[in-house]
Amino acid sequence: MPESLVLNATYEPLCFVSARRAVCLVLKEKAQIIEGDNERAFRAEKIIVPFPRVVRLLAFVEVPRWAKRHVSRTLLFARDRYTCQYCGRHYSEFKKGECLTIEHVKPKSRGGLTEWENVVTACNACNARKADKLPMEAKMYPINTPREPRYIAIVFLANADDVQKRWLEYWIR
Repeated sequence: MPESLVLNATYEPLCFVSARRAVCLVLKEKAQIIEGDNERAFRAEKIIVPFPRVVRLLAFVEVPRWAKRHVSRTLLFARDRYTCQYCGRHYSEFKKGECLTIEHVKPKSRGGLTEWENVVTACNACNARKADKLPMEAKMYPINTPREPRYIAIVFLANADDVQKRWLEYWIR
């Protein structure tokens, strides 16, 4: 799991980095620590830097909004919270031999594309049962409407620890 959240100068979440990278940004005076942990500080001979949980860049970084994020298994499973979107079972409830798969709501054989609005997480049993049918033909509808996550980074917080869950407040502002 990432250790530090990086915010733009406008407090918009940008990405996650290692704590070491965050400390380098702070020491190079490119960022400031917004939230730190003094219990786990970085110590040198003449300086002590708190363990950075959240840092804010001092200069604004332009983020292209037109760039479409590619679908990947990791991001898709995280977006759907590792839950089958047809039967609602979490992967922790699966029996031996069961697994999560990428399922196309509109099947590829019928012109469906691998894009955020057309793919969901499904267990292998539901994926096989739906096969190459449309949802209305199979009478199987996804629990959640598939859509591209607003921020890719936020999908990783589904399995975050308590400290990382506090990062959600930076998206809600």
